[in-house]
Amino acid sequence: MKLLLEVPLNRLSFGNVSYNFIRELYKLNVDIGIFPIGEINIGAFDVSEELKTYIEEAINRRWEFLKAEIPCLKLWHLNGSENRKNKDQYLFTFYECNQPTDQEMALCKHQDLTFFSSKEALNHFETKGVTTARAIPLGLDEDFHRTDKTYLKDVVHFGLMGKFENRKHTQKIIETWLKKYGNNSKYQLSCCINNPFFPPEQMQSLIQNAMGGAHYSNINILPPLDKNSEVNELLNAIDIDLTGLSGGEGWNLPAFNATCLGKWSVVLNATSHKDWATDKNSILIEPSGQMAAVDGVFFNKDSPFNQGTFYTWTEDEAIAAMEKAEAKVGQLNTAGVKMGAEMTYSKTVEKILSCIFEVKVEGKCKV
Repeated sequence: MKLLLEVPLNRLSFGNVSYNFIRELYKLNVDIGIFPIGEINIGAFDVSEELKTYIEEAINRRWEFLKAEIPCLKLWHLNGSENRKNKDQYLFTFYECNQPTDQEMALCKHQDLTFFSSKEALNHFETKGVTTARAIPLGLDEDFHRTDKTYLKDVVHFGLMGKFENRKHTQKIIETWLKKYGNNSKYQLSCCINNPFFPPEQMQSLIQNAMGGAHYSNINILPPLDKNSEVNELLNAIDIDLTGLSGGEGWNLPAFNATCLGKWSVVLNATSHKDWATDKNSILIEPSGQMAAVDGVFFNKDSPFNQGTFYTWTEDEAIAAMEKAEAKVGQLNTAGVKMGAEMTYSKTVEKILSCIFEVKVEGKCKV
């Protein structure tokens, strides 16, 4: 089995998914070539020598895979998926909005198949006439595991991860948490929210605005974490994750990973969250409304991409959910741990390969 990959290899979320795809292909002994998208940086991962060699050889041999009979799997945004390396191209992508544009529809139809990470994203496109798309969920990265260490004694530790964005309600989450718990030494909030697309001085200003220009003794703003092993330590150190309060996600890796490690996540019951968060493994709150996606930075008015709305929530609902999660601290989220054992990248990649090679050979896909 031969497969060409066109994927980013970096420490961002897309890079993490790419790495996990490649690791599973290595386990299956699939012969691959890799055209990296952007700068190569796999320093975030604890890569075995065997896997490192597999990746290096796949990159060095990539030109050998430019053949009509070899399918290409591309992991990227819809915006930028128009170029093909080979005749047959399959796109795996994340969609966060809810109003597909004509350009996005055209790009989706341009692929042999488009794999969306969430059922809701798939539904938005199917509703507008796309028939060549499937929803395939992600899994728990096997590098994330429970350490069973004691980190902070007699402190309820909240965590917030992911790029600082209006879509993710980063500022609102911080403001809401500080309103309830600010300067109370029994609680701590650790934030890993650096957005690499903002210069340092802008990030500092955004954080200060979120804290109203005041100083709080129990909020910890972390620098970017370079290694997945450091992210694993942070996920293990917290008791409650707030990343799930994002208003629009293609999956939400931090909230999902924290839940799978047995932590309690406060999750907005919307977008891709509905593919994995339940009332058994998460503290769910319902959306209170919607807001325009436009933020003037990543989502722009009248753009041919990323149009629509994101979901909102109220402070009172969020605080009530935090209190509910607080009451569960000290109890292992067994439903979350079970989900992590059942939802794996092995299953994700097997479904992708099934679709690619069934479609190529038999013209159908069971997913």
